[in-house]
Amino acid sequence: MAKILLAGESWISTTTEFKGYDSFTSTKLEIGCTELLESLKKLGHLVTHIRAHDVPEDFPWSKEALDEYDVILLSDIGSNSFNLSNHVFSEGRPTTNRLELLKQWVLSGGSLMMAGGYLSFSGFEGKAHYSGTPIEDVLPVLIKPYDDRVEVPQGALPEIAVDSQITNGLGKFPEILGYQTVTPKKDAQILMTVDSSPLLVNRTVGKGRTIAYMTDIAPHWASQDFMAWENYGEFFSRCIKWLNKDLD
Repeated sequence: MAKILLAGESWISTTTEFKGYDSFTSTKLEIGCTELLESLKKLGHLVTHIRAHDVPEDFPWSKEALDEYDVILLSDIGSNSFNLSNHVFSEGRPTTNRLELLKQWVLSGGSLMMAGGYLSFSGFEGKAHYSGTPIEDVLPVLIKPYDDRVEVPQGALPEIAVDSQITNGLGKFPEILGYQTVTPKKDAQILMTVDSSPLLVNRTVGKGRTIAYMTDIAPHWASQDFMAWENYGEFFSRCIKWLNKDLD
């Protein structure tokens, strides 16, 4: 069992409907990690979710606050959300660099996982912008400074690269519909690939552990078959357990 902080994986959508001469606008909060949260909780993990729009103010500001958790999971949330709090963006005042704080937390024994998406790694039009940041220093991969997405609308099947306690016995992985391209670091281990590109990579760095998972935890890159896969929750639970040193 691990205490997990998941940051990101939500968005606010605005719709304008036109009915003849008249129109009206509605706004809706969307949560993309519902299935993952439920699956991890069923498998005994304790999960706290900070929605993307709350990350700038509510993501931990100190090592002591990070120490409340065993694993930090970043999913579809760009680096600007950590760097541009109200202190900086609205008030022009210096404050804690939480990407550097997270890096130092990992080096001192914390565990970090980044999952893929339009605002992960480099992301759509490079807007996630993790290349050259302290997060890249501890992740097991080098991140491109430009759009790193590969869309695979026809589907692509993940493949096991080496035997590991994360993937052993889970059977054939369902297809995915896209991923991000990265370069594994020399001290990292490639556990899974897709189209010959790294898909699941892990690393021990300092006293901590990190995982990079280059595709989404939910649609659209996670296909409906992947979401319905009987081992969907077990796969991510094993990633968490490896990070928490419950698997070696």
